[in-house]
Amino acid sequence: MPAKRKNLEINEAQRVNTIFARFAAAEPEPKTELNSTNPFTMLVAIVLSAQATDVGVNKATPALFKAADTPRKMAALGEAKLKDYIKTIGLFNAKAKNVIALSRMLVEHYKGEVPRDFEALITLPGVGRKTANVWLNNIHQEPVIAVDTHVFRVANRLGLCHTKTPEQTEDCLMQVVPEKWRIHAHHWLILHGRYTCKARKPECGRCIVRDLCLWPEKEKFTDMSPRRRPGPM
Repeated sequence: MPAKRKNLEINEAQRVNTIFARFAAAEPEPKTELNSTNPFTMLVAIVLSAQATDVGVNKATPALFKAADTPRKMAALGEAKLKDYIKTIGLFNAKAKNVIALSRMLVEHYKGEVPRDFEALITLPGVGRKTANVWLNNIHQEPVIAVDTHVFRVANRLGLCHTKTPEQTEDCLMQVVPEKWRIHAHHWLILHGRYTCKARKPECGRCIVRDLCLWPEKEKFTDMSPRRRPGPM
């Protein structure tokens, strides 16, 4: 390998490592903002959060989880009653159908337990790659990286990836993120995208990795956004 290319690769690895080291310094133990009471309710909360905000889901789930916190109880609750609990959440009709179906499947095929196996998880109604990875990371601390719109946007803006789909981004991040950072990587990227690297009005002036960011438009937003202040990443 030519020395120049090798040096470029070393420098890029250092840049990526520094990005996540700064995220870690700012938020050493990032957690999901979804509320749950056990592995099953965490899965339900993640399914309900698709194309919805965590805040909106958290408003609806306390009463729901008080009434049904196991697959058996959820299946018994039924689709119509479930809709009453989650009607404030977007796409609640489809989500109610999926939650009841996955609850029945867990009762019938998994003895009422959520399987830890990724391939088994994605066979459940309403559970795709992102949902499965989020659940595995939060419940079992597996070093997987779930890709939602925030993670996709931030990964590409920072220049960690140059991808066009969530699955490509997941593959890319699993390759470029150092192993020691992977367990918290998707939380850091989500928080950064939610509170700083926003879709329409990114607050580049308060970004803790602005000097390491490769996004060509960052200078346009640097002067428009507030400087670094205490608070979420």
